[in-house]
Amino acid sequence: MQELYHNLHRMINFRHAVTHDPLPLDFHQHQDHYEIYFFLTGDVHYFIEKQVYPLQYGDLLIMHSNELHRPNFQSKKQRYENVVIHFNPTLVKSFSSPQFNLLDCFNNRVFGEQNRMRLTPQQIDDIMKLYERMEMYNRPQALPGSEILLVSAFIELLVFINRVFQNQGKQEEQIMIPDKLSSLFTYIDENLDQDLSLEVLEHVVFMNRSYLCRLFKKHTGSTIHEHILFKRIAKAKQLLREGSTVTDTCQLAGFNDYSNFIRTFKKAVGLPPRQYQAQQRRV
Repeated sequence: MQELYHNLHRMINFRHAVTHDPLPLDFHQHQDHYEIYFFLTGDVHYFIEKQVYPLQYGDLLIMHSNELHRPNFQSKKQRYENVVIHFNPTLVKSFSSPQFNLLDCFNNRVFGEQNRMRLTPQQIDDIMKLYERMEMYNRPQALPGSEILLVSAFIELLVFINRVFQNQGKQEEQIMIPDKLSSLFTYIDENLDQDLSLEVLEHVVFMNRSYLCRLFKKHTGSTIHEHILFKRIAKAKQLLREGSTVTDTCQLAGFNDYSNFIRTFKKAVGLPPRQYQAQQRRV
């Protein structure tokens, strides 16, 4: 437990952000952390795996560390405000009980589905009070003992989120992705080790490549190439964690050029593949 407090801001990273000029973000994952994203203002369509969620005031998003996601800002000429928490799931396990798993809403659902919770006005008010407490405890000038109260409020937040998740059931999502793009996402996921050039993909979905690229950009805010690259990096990380050699990982993740794989992986992850694998073995 003492290690938690020595590394508290790495274990629970709390950020309340307000901007009128949001920087575009690439597709990304959080290697060892889960994410809780609470939306307040702006015009955002949030892409997670194969879903696009148009957000409204009070929407709550939850992301597992392996779920590829990206906010797509529809306009820069307005106020954007959100509260984002990244946390290490290993910290949470010791606070769960046999009857109540605090990571249930992150782990016990279909990958890339049920990421959004649409809260009631009362639930929005309740979660805002929790965030206000966390923000107060997170300040540099906070009173002694605030680090303990921050952890306590965070655990309370996870109980709140899991209760909402359990009570809402599987809601019908507002689907923003056209069927053609859904088919494309599925094909990419199932064929990362194959040729995924535009020449191939346009025949898979029976659509002109120029129109396909425009459609993809419109709904995700990014390019097909970027999406495939980050999917392949995610696959490579998984293979390395499971014990595959770097050479086999290069092929199985769809990188045909070994040198390019090493360079691309290091740029995306911050470590070369072999060093990343060694680090994961020590965890």
